[in-house]
Amino acid sequence: MKGTTSGHERWIVEGPRACGLVRGARLGVLAHAASVDGHARHLLEWLREDDTYRLERLFAPEHGLWGHEQDMEPVARSRDPFSGLPVHSLYGADRASLRPAAADLDGLDAVVVDLQDVGSRYYTFVYTLSFMMEAAGQAGLPVVVLDRPNPIGGVTLEGPVLDPALASFVGGSALPVRHGMTIGELALWFRDRDGRTCDLRVVPLDGWRRSMQFEDTGLPWVPPSPNMPAPQTARVYPGGCLVEGTNLSEGRGTTLPFELVGAPWLDGHALAAALRAERLDGLAVRAASFRPMFQKHGGRPCGGVQLIVDDRERFRPFAAYLALLSVARGQAPAEFAWRTETYEFETARPAIDYLLGQPGLREMLERGAPLAEMERTWVDGLRAFAEARRPFLLYD
Repeated sequence: MKGTTSGHERWIVEGPRACGLVRGARLGVLAHAASVDGHARHLLEWLREDDTYRLERLFAPEHGLWGHEQDMEPVARSRDPFSGLPVHSLYGADRASLRPAAADLDGLDAVVVDLQDVGSRYYTFVYTLSFMMEAAGQAGLPVVVLDRPNPIGGVTLEGPVLDPALASFVGGSALPVRHGMTIGELALWFRDRDGRTCDLRVVPLDGWRRSMQFEDTGLPWVPPSPNMPAPQTARVYPGGCLVEGTNLSEGRGTTLPFELVGAPWLDGHALAAALRAERLDGLAVRAASFRPMFQKHGGRPCGGVQLIVDDRERFRPFAAYLALLSVARGQAPAEFAWRTETYEFETARPAIDYLLGQPGLREMLERGAPLAEMERTWVDGLRAFAEARRPFLLYD
């Protein structure tokens, strides 16, 4: 089977004709640790050695240029020791830091964006792209997006389409939780649906089909964030991220983030038995005991479960983790709680509301609504989204 060629590699191989930039163009680059080619060579290595363009400055999303920072840890402005260039943070200590300042773009001829997304509405890199497109449009700069695969495929859609009343940095566009689009397709969506008007140039993938998941591409996986160590993490993340909105551990501080879920007060064997009784497609569940080394319940033994995907085509992560939260809350109602601390710069509502993206869904969880009843609430929205996204799809 022919492997997939990323937009990154096409841009390097095809040169200026790939996106219409002239030789010597002064570039700002928005990238991260996963901005690599098929041989795991980072984009900055090529740009530093090649004289086609002039690399002027770097922009870093959440988790930083090299993936050092944990979730919601501010990224400082700095100087990159590898390239010697200034790194402008697009994830600082306040909401204003999420957008590049006009001065950050002065003296540039274009901005190149090379970010590996994971296919879930919550993942913040795509909104960093959206804000960059807005700022570049105001500055009159082209934005070149080097497209990369959606690692969990481009066919299956799942979860509620975001209600604008619950917009945040973990949901900045009217997308379902699992949207099935590449970052290049999302850039087109942001331009035409969200008004992020700019001179947008997407360098598309070659050899990628919507039915493919990351393991089918032949590309190397590099963690785009510290707790996204493998493609299977991305596969559970559309559901696993919901655990961030609770006082349960989502497995951060272990080797299986988002696959392990638990808390010191949970009975893992009872939890596993109850979750198996839900007969969730494509999923095996085992009772687990683990001790996170940091973050929630750091250093304390937790009872819980490991969710293991045994059929990636049938698995529905959002539904599976909704069921998990419902069962865990029912097992220990006095101890279970929704996260109320500041979450991605939001304080007005519990974090779970921003993650669910649909008014009333938390309340359904609280009253123990059956999973099938909750799923029915987003069917119409998904159907409408499936039609709305068609003009933006670049691949079969």
